[in-house]
Amino acid sequence: MVAIIDYGAGNIKSVEKAVEFLGQKAIITKDYDILLNADKVILPGVGAFGDAMLALKKYGLVSVIEQIVEKETPFLGICLGLQLLFEESEESPGIAGLGLLHGRIKRLPDYTGLKIPHMGWNTIKIKEDSTLFKGVSDGAYVYFVHSYYLEADNKSDVAAFTEYSTDIHAAVEKGNLYACQFHPEKSSSVGLKILNNFLDS
Repeated sequence: MVAIIDYGAGNIKSVEKAVEFLGQKAIITKDYDILLNADKVILPGVGAFGDAMLALKKYGLVSVIEQIVEKETPFLGICLGLQLLFEESEESPGIAGLGLLHGRIKRLPDYTGLKIPHMGWNTIKIKEDSTLFKGVSDGAYVYFVHSYYLEADNKSDVAAFTEYSTDIHAAVEKGNLYACQFHPEKSSSVGLKILNNFLDS
């Protein structure tokens, strides 16, 4: 069973539909016992970093997420869910993230001819031997919607890169932690392959 963390952030239903399309049972929940006993856990989200962290704290989900990761349950962050795994974001100064991975979230720099937020399809450069991208061609297109991006401290954690006004760490893998800045559930057959790789992890 795949548990999708419900903390009031958007984009949850499309993740649920994608998981179910792949033949897995998905439950959208904030119930501690269900989350702690799930086979896989997904933290989706769109919106502001600070609001999301306040919501996770309000529902008592920070310690639950820490326990899930400690149990080595496969855990996937999507979009804002990736950003929350890190320590801080320029979007919400003074509000600490989950700090499960090391790095910071920065605003995409202005660049002539490029609009921010970054909305649309971009190619990704994939690191070899990545679990998430097994069977995905280097240069595949995935769908992004974001104004902030990850700069990871440990380049060895980065599983995919892209470029949009700057170099972007587009996905990470470390142990049982996986995360994508892009939306696999909106990235057609490539995104479904990535999601399926996570479900098989």
